[in-house]
Amino acid sequence: MNFQQLRILSETVRQRYNLTEVANALFTSQSGVSKHIKDLEDELGIELFVRKGKRLMGLTEPGKELIKIVDRILLDTRNIKRLAEQFSQHDQGQLTVATTHTQAQYALPSVVAQFKRLFPKVHLVLHQSSPSEIVSMLLDGQADIGIATEALESTVELVSYPYYTWHHTIIVPAGHPLQAVQSLTLEAISAFPIITYHQGFTGRSRIDQAFAQAGLIPDIAMSALDADVIKTYVALGLGVGIIASVAFVPERDLLLVKLDASHLFEKNTTYISIRQNHYLRDYAHCFIELCIPTLSESFKARDYLR
Repeated sequence: MNFQQLRILSETVRQRYNLTEVANALFTSQSGVSKHIKDLEDELGIELFVRKGKRLMGLTEPGKELIKIVDRILLDTRNIKRLAEQFSQHDQGQLTVATTHTQAQYALPSVVAQFKRLFPKVHLVLHQSSPSEIVSMLLDGQADIGIATEALESTVELVSYPYYTWHHTIIVPAGHPLQAVQSLTLEAISAFPIITYHQGFTGRSRIDQAFAQAGLIPDIAMSALDADVIKTYVALGLGVGIIASVAFVPERDLLLVKLDASHLFEKNTTYISIRQNHYLRDYAHCFIELCIPTLSESFKARDYLR
């Protein structure tokens, strides 16, 4: 068994058993990938993949057990490299943060500015993705840190820390009838077309839950992946917007009015997550502490390395 075989095994699962994609990802040939897999199975004396003709369809039971070990080996190999870099190049390298548009646009700019002042030689990559994609990037080792409201905290392979809590807010064009409502209600809002987040993004489930519990079926006229798109169409008068409160910036959103809706929707929590046993360079550790200055001593003791 050699390291290349382990990489091919892991990449085959990651590429959903498409050997052409595996070969492209590892800069080798498809025939070479097939040979490494066959050699590994012959050496171990077991079949690792379920086959249909020449196609790989999935993992056998032994394959499912082996891939867990292989993933740990590959993770530890990357950790060894990061450990060496930590002591040889402690203030330079690359930090990849996978996050949603809302966090990148509204929550992180001041943190990023502080971080770049502290670590000017570190190449910071902000990768904007959906929550499910962020989870995949963390588990695959493509991202060091993930920041989102959905999906992270419920993934057992990740260690997640609360970043901040927030509520949804209502936005309308100046002069909208809802401005005259003394105490905003879901009934009053549902009288108008609604423009809000796409399902699975930025607390959309809390919005749907609130209307459902009130026995209302809102007219969701449009849904979008980020607040900037929502604000654009609300400003055009196409509906009432429901966005994260952090996404409303008075000095920028001059055509819009923010209406308090904190009493209508449950609060949301945005999390910062890392993969268990993923070795973090000191500058990654610092990035998280810039986000959460009150982080407990358990994080500083690296409780995610377990």
